Amino acid sequence: MSDREELDWQLFGTASRELAEMVAGDGFEPDLILSIARGGLFVAGALGYALDVKNLHVMNVEFYTGVDQRLDMPVMLPPVPSAVDLAGARVLVADDVADTGATLRLVRDFCADKVAEVRCAVIYQKPRSEVSCEYVWRRTDRWINFPWSVLPPVVTRQTHVAET
Repeated sequence: MSDREELDWQLFGTASRELAEMVAGDGFEPDLILSIARGGLFVAGALGYALDVKNLHVMNVEFYTGVDQRLDMPVMLPPVPSAVDLAGARVLVADDVADTGATLRLVRDFCADKVAEVRCAVIYQKPRSEVSCEYVWRRTDRWINFPWSVLPPVVTRQTHVAET
């Protein structure tokens, strides 16, 4: 058994479709999907198509600065979604993984008093996550190789919050 979860693009297609089926099967009908950039962008896009939700928003959150390296706490980066855009909505927060859960907690708490309801959907959730997501495709305690981040960047930029 590998010490890593391997998610390729084809398996991501299966995972995101099954995740959408969980949401639909539960009867939850989100008004908007709030993606946590960057890994959540792929998940939100796939869920948006599968659940026929065109209203997608993005929250940029910096937490990981490298492989298993993170800031002390996640930091929201601009632009932050307007409270007016979220007011009274049923929101589905989408991310690729609930690792520590700190990023999801930050986003969920940001939404909590602005929206009618907020639920979280992730491809993977780790046992140590401080947020228990309503919709999880697979649970693991292993490192995950995602198809969008397994290869090194073509260009490396030094713009991390930790370095400014």
